[in-house]
Amino acid sequence: MIKSPLTHLLVLFVVFTLSGFKLAANAHNLRNVKQTDTTRVRTDENGRIYPIPPANVNRLFYLQRSPNINALSYDINIDEKTGKPDEDSPIHTYWLQYAEKNGEPSELTFIQRKFAYGVTSKSLGNDKYDIRIMSYKKFPLTLMRAADGKYHIFATVAKKQIVLQNIFIQIDGGSMWSPNIVYIEMKGTDPVTGKEVTERFKP
Repeated sequence: MIKSPLTHLLVLFVVFTLSGFKLAANAHNLRNVKQTDTTRVRTDENGRIYPIPPANVNRLFYLQRSPNINALSYDINIDEKTGKPDEDSPIHTYWLQYAEKNGEPSELTFIQRKFAYGVTSKSLGNDKYDIRIMSYKKFPLTLMRAADGKYHIFATVAKKQIVLQNIFIQIDGGSMWSPNIVYIEMKGTDPVTGKEVTERFKP
């Protein structure tokens, strides 16, 4: 049976109309999908960008928190005589002041060092140390020399070992002594593949 030109036009009209409805429906669905947190640039409630601290050959990792854009730097403390981590104090922790200044370093207060952001260390032998951040001692970090010959901090999150680079803590209220932590996000690299790894968990 030979279809007339008018029939062809009607068929094309129906096809394009249905396609248009399908595309519109898909677009509507996409608009209503809640996007996961994939923001590459993190900002505080005032729109200020959390800065990435400049490179430092001694830095093991840095830590940032949602209350402000200051950062905490955790640097390896090398004994000049041995070229190895200082046995009594293998890590030096200090502030990088971005909220009020331009990233100038400043030391932690006694309370901050002893109860919040300082660390404890325990020698495991062979220049390897168990490291714990004071405010979250149940989470173990390991300071040791890696295949590249340098010292790094290793962490295990979701049964994955990573070379830690930075930590972000999202806090929603609470107090200095008992903050309400929404989540902790750890970023680093896979020690085998070198690929970037991000793991987020609620403590």
